Amino acid sequence: MFHHAQGLTRGVTAFADELREAGHVVHVPDLYRGNTFALLGDGVRHAQQVGFDVIIERGRAAAEGLPEELVYAGFSLGVLPAQMLAQTRSGARGALLFHAAVPPSEFGGGWPDEVPLQIHMMEDDELAVEDLEAARELVGQAADAELFLYSGDRHLFADSSLADYDEAAATLLKERVLRFLESVG
Repeated sequence: MFHHAQGLTRGVTAFADELREAGHVVHVPDLYRGNTFALLGDGVRHAQQVGFDVIIERGRAAAEGLPEELVYAGFSLGVLPAQMLAQTRSGARGALLFHAAVPPSEFGGGWPDEVPLQIHMMEDDELAVEDLEAARELVGQAADAELFLYSGDRHLFADSSLADYDEAAATLLKERVLRFLESVG
């Protein structure tokens, strides 16, 4: 599970811990090497300075020593390495994309038929307008895909440590994620 632009926050860690409590093994690599940011804009600037290619490569490197049969998950910026790995690494069991999506052509082609997909976004999130178009494209290509749109305009609504947190939406998202993980078990 890859973190968003504000870094490996307490909320991302708490989300991973809830999945662990439900019996799942969850790896949460730190793509920022210890840096976290109170403001989303500062985190985005950091990602731009580091380079999105470097962020994706750090995600790929984090998965190297792990089994191929994984579900890849990412929060916003973390969707980049999660989606890349789900599309390109053999054996992927599924993908969970939170708050963002990129066109499948970004990683060399269409979505693999054998990889189930869930995408979770808020319907009026101004930061994810283009991402919503990409999410719809992914769902249209994937053999087994669901796009869940939640009421509201918050971006990182599933991170309990941020002001964008929406408890009702995050609770529903977690329920759907747990059902998905059980189905790809």
